[in-house]
Amino acid sequence: MKQDILDFQGNKVTHSRKTCNGVRLHYYTAGQGPALILLHGVPKTSYYWRKLIPILTEKYTVVCPDLRGLGDSNRPKDGYDMMTMADDIVSLADQLGIDKFYLTGEDWGAACGYCIAKKYPDRVMKFAYIEMLLPGFGLEEWSHLTPENVEGNRWLWHINFYNVPAFPEALITGRERIYFDQFLKNEALDCNIPDDAMDEYIRCYSKPDSIRSMCEIYRATFQDAEWNLEAAKEKLKMPVLALGGREFIFEEVEREMKLVAEDVTSVVLDYGHQMAEECPELLASELDQFFGE
Repeated sequence: MKQDILDFQGNKVTHSRKTCNGVRLHYYTAGQGPALILLHGVPKTSYYWRKLIPILTEKYTVVCPDLRGLGDSNRPKDGYDMMTMADDIVSLADQLGIDKFYLTGEDWGAACGYCIAKKYPDRVMKFAYIEMLLPGFGLEEWSHLTPENVEGNRWLWHINFYNVPAFPEALITGRERIYFDQFLKNEALDCNIPDDAMDEYIRCYSKPDSIRSMCEIYRATFQDAEWNLEAAKEKLKMPVLALGGREFIFEEVEREMKLVAEDVTSVVLDYGHQMAEECPELLASELDQFFGE
């Protein structure tokens, strides 16, 4: 059963919806202090951050949106490239009266975060990039069928699968629990994703058009890669935290951020890809230490 998300005082977070850049986004807010925006990855939702909220909200006003097409946000036909999704989030910040903010993204939320940091550098005070292979800098290579990728149990075969038109939707729809249970748990060190989280992710990805929306994010990979390669010709100036899990892609996180940012701090945690599920207290501590409020 889905758990209430509580702030540091035990109060429930405030859930709301706003139309941002042409799409209606669901988000929740809580806390006090400077703004901190948390962006989830795929196949997850803003519920992913629930264990960090009681820790971070004592020092930060935390904003957790569901990305376009995911969670309880609307599922438009298009706009799933990271540049458009970055504009979604900045539009949300504008409507909330937030000028400058700290930014954290994991997985595809990190790719979106990079676009935000690049397009709106005066808005992002510091940026934490967690467990993602940036299109144009490694994502494509990790999807290749090679002995190294397969044997390392980190082969990102789904990137190719999701790019096949219409087929993934047909195969996954109606079988979401079977598919995502294996998918998410395989990326965690001890394969332990709590039942409430699995239930919530499956609820959201079982909604009409959800699998298509998820796939459209991957189908924009080449567009994202082209934009990222051009954007990286001038590196990010704000401080960047490159945070990876030792049991997944930590070495790539550091390598990629040093290619696109000048001021990079690298941290490796002894966990897998789903760190907000696996080690929320440690992750929150690392974020707080980096943002330094």
